[in-house]
Amino acid sequence: MISSMTGYAVKTRDVERGSLQLELKSVNSRYLDFHFRVTEELRSLEMPLRELLASRLTRGKVECRLAFNATAARGDQLQLNDDLFASLKNLNDRVRGEMPEARALSVNDVLRWPGMFGDQSIDFVALGPEVMALAREALADFSATRGREGEKLAAMIVDRVNGMREIVRQVAPRIPEAQALFTDKLRQRLTEALGNASDDRILQEVAVFATRIDVAEELSRLNTHLDEVERVLKQGGACGKRLDFLMQELNREANTLGSKSAITEVSQAAMDLKLLIEQMREQIQNLE
Repeated sequence: MISSMTGYAVKTRDVERGSLQLELKSVNSRYLDFHFRVTEELRSLEMPLRELLASRLTRGKVECRLAFNATAARGDQLQLNDDLFASLKNLNDRVRGEMPEARALSVNDVLRWPGMFGDQSIDFVALGPEVMALAREALADFSATRGREGEKLAAMIVDRVNGMREIVRQVAPRIPEAQALFTDKLRQRLTEALGNASDDRILQEVAVFATRIDVAEELSRLNTHLDEVERVLKQGGACGKRLDFLMQELNREANTLGSKSAITEVSQAAMDLKLLIEQMREQIQNLE
C-alpha cells in the first residue's frame, strides 16, 4: 500500500472516573519527526507510544495528543468515610466543650474534608494498557487515512506517467525523418560555405552533428525510468524517497532532450515532459 504523509485520527475511550482521548495528525517532512502533547500524569507512556508509532511510520511530522478528562462522580456514587466522619464529630464536640466560643464545623467543612469520600485519586499507572489499546486503534485509523490519500496520489502519478509515455510515443516516429531533413539542409549549407572542401570533410561534419542531435538514447532511458516508477508504485510501502530520485533522473533526461533538440517537435516534447515531471514531484513530496 502507498501511504501519504498527511493523516488524521482521534479516538476516545471511557475508563473509570473519566475518559482518555488520543489524537494523531501528520504533515510532510523529510524524516520521521514526533511531537508529543501528553497530560503530565501520563507522561511515562510517551516512550511506549513513540515506539508504537515508529513501528508503523517511516516519514512525516507526527503530532500525538493524549489527554485524560475526569468526570464528576454522581451523588448516588458518593459514600462517606464513616470512621473519618465519627472522628471529626468527636473532635468537634471536644473542642466546643473546651472552647465554647469556637465555630463549629459546617456541612461544607465536613464534605470537603480530605478523604471524607474515601480515596478519590486516580491510578494513572493502571491506565497504561488502556492507553496503549487506544493508541493502536487510533494508529489503525490514522494509517488508513494515510493509505487512502496515498492511493489517490499514486493514481495521479500514474496518470502523469501515461501522459509522458504518450508524448514519447507521438514524438519518437517523427524524429528520424525530421533529423534526416535537417542533416540534408546542413549538408547543403556546409557545401555552400566550405566550397572546395572534400565530400569526406562535409560528411564527417554532418555525422558529428547528427550524433549530437540523436535523442534515441534519451527516449529509451525515459521509458526505462517510467517503467521503474510504475514498478515502485505497484510494490508499495515507503517509496517517496525512491520516487523522488527517479524524478531527478527523468528531469535530467528531459533537459538533455531539450538541449539536443534540432526540431520544434522535440523542444515542445521536452517542455511538456518537464511540466508533467514537476507535477509528479509535487505529489511525491506527500508520499511516505
